[in-house]
Amino acid sequence: MRVSKILNNNVVISHNELNQQVIVMGNGLAFQKKVGDEIDKSKIKKTFVLQTKGISEKLAKVLMNTSEIYLNIAAQFYEYAQSKLSYKLDEYLYIALTDHISFAVSRYKKGVELKNPLSWEIRKYYKLEFQLALKCLEVIEKKTGVRLGEDEAASIALHLVNSQLSGQNVTNAVQITEMVDTILSIVKFHFKVELDEESVNYERFLTHLRFFAIRFIRNEKLEDTADPFLYNQIKETYTESYQCTEKIATYLKNNFDWDLTKDEEIYLTVHINRVTDRQQNETS
Repeated sequence: MRVSKILNNNVVISHNELNQQVIVMGNGLAFQKKVGDEIDKSKIKKTFVLQTKGISEKLAKVLMNTSEIYLNIAAQFYEYAQSKLSYKLDEYLYIALTDHISFAVSRYKKGVELKNPLSWEIRKYYKLEFQLALKCLEVIEKKTGVRLGEDEAASIALHLVNSQLSGQNVTNAVQITEMVDTILSIVKFHFKVELDEESVNYERFLTHLRFFAIRFIRNEKLEDTADPFLYNQIKETYTESYQCTEKIATYLKNNFDWDLTKDEEIYLTVHINRVTDRQQNETS
């Protein structure tokens, strides 16, 4: 491999034998090197082959002003999180995490700690992602000596959630969290109950709401293929749950101009009935 671009003494951009653009890291890798020089393979500690077009260039810009230690942390956490999650993480996460961790550590050293206003909701609705993010804090502490607060874990968890969207803006994950939170609140107020957050039905409902919100962010609407007989049967059998669904539909229409299909109304009504069934029996 030969040097295509030097980012700093320890990081260069090159191309492998398949002509894929790669980021190569190693102590003193670029010392006294220039573009076109051959890379000393014995000094290579890590190589990133990034498939997504443009990611290498964007990561290179981040690394121009950031220590490669943060890319190492991001890469280690990326691989760990991917082994624990059922969904595929987007490669942009390398950039988002490298930049976020670097900035968070820098802020901490200056005595500036930012609170995450969605920390409570993130811990509650994205439990696995939050637990993984706590592991990331351990890696950061081990590599930098800085122990960041759990609000930073919440922010890192949001990056994982947002990675499902193949996007580059944590605002999407925030919007998903707020939408899910509001829908759950509508259900609680409608039935005047607290939901059993440890139940399987709650987890299923939460998963359904998350992916519904993701479809909204992606503007992916389902085709309305509902069987009219089934729709009417669900509507009549689960009257109270259907009325709750209507409130959710009004919220989505008024706030996001999103019209629920009859299929989505069926799914929501069935999930609402399941998640509130035990609580209704207890309060009746």
